[in-house]
Formats: sequence, structure tokens, C-alpha cells
Amino acid sequence: MVRPYADGDGDALWALKRGFETGLGEGTGDDQKQAVYEAKLDADYRREWLEWVDRCVAEDERCVQVADGGDGLAGYVFVLPESMAFVWDAAVLNEIYVEPEHRGTGVADDLMDAALDAAREQSPPLDRIVLDVDRENERARAFYERYGFEHWGELVARDL
Repeated sequence: MVRPYADGDGDALWALKRGFETGLGEGTGDDQKQAVYEAKLDADYRREWLEWVDRCVAEDERCVQVADGGDGLAGYVFVLPESMAFVWDAAVLNEIYVEPEHRGTGVADDLMDAALDAAREQSPPLDRIVLDVDRENERARAFYERYGFEHWGELVARDL
């Protein structure tokens, strides 16, 4: 069951966020990449990230939705609020994550459907939804391709 994030979900959502962040470096780079993602997950980042979640949810409760796995949260999806759509001229799927033990059970599909429904209610400058995915993450790329996502530009980055 997918539902909007609620006040009492903070600890469980943070546990999922940690899984999302540490999973970014897992299998898609060397140990240094994973260490970089893990290093930022301190108490200050936790507090700031959860405060940002609260601000986004205050703007649109469907920005962050969670999948209840019966024994706790099984995953979450985070669509940036409409006010941030001008960042990419589109709705933005910021994060989607499913606990490993719930993968292959349909939870990811339920979360993606919820994300697309939330995005369709927005009025982005371009009628599309975008996301960032690591080229080396074959599982994620296959999932997004199944939903009709196609390559659109290329994100590049540099250290500040």
C-alpha cells in the first residue's frame, strides 16, 4: 500500500534514505564512490534532509510517498514539488528506493505509479518527468526503460 509520508515516518524514511544513498555507490563504481555517499550521512545531514522533506510535503503531500510493507516501510518515492519544476523544465523524480527484500514484489511499480500520478497533477514547463540514473546501474535502467523513460541529455558534474 502506497500512501503519503506522515509525521511519524521520519525514522523509517531516514533508514530508507540511508539505503538509497549507500546503494548509489554499490556496484556502480569503486569503494571510494560508496564511501563518499556514506560519509555525508551524518546527524546534520539527517536533520536538514528531513526538514527539507517536511517543506516539500507541506507544499504538496504527494511529493513523498511511502510503501507500507506490513512490518514497516518497504520503500519510498520523492517527486520534487511543482515549484521546483523549473530546475529541469519538467517534473522531477528525485528518488525512488525499495528495500532489497521487497524488490521484485511490485512495490517499485506501485511507487512509480504513485510518482507518475503526482507528476501528472503538476504543471511543469515541459510535459515530461525526468530523473538521474547511473549508467552502470543496469537494474534501475531496465526498470525505467520499462516505464518508457528514454535518454534525454546528459548530466555532467564537477567538484566545487
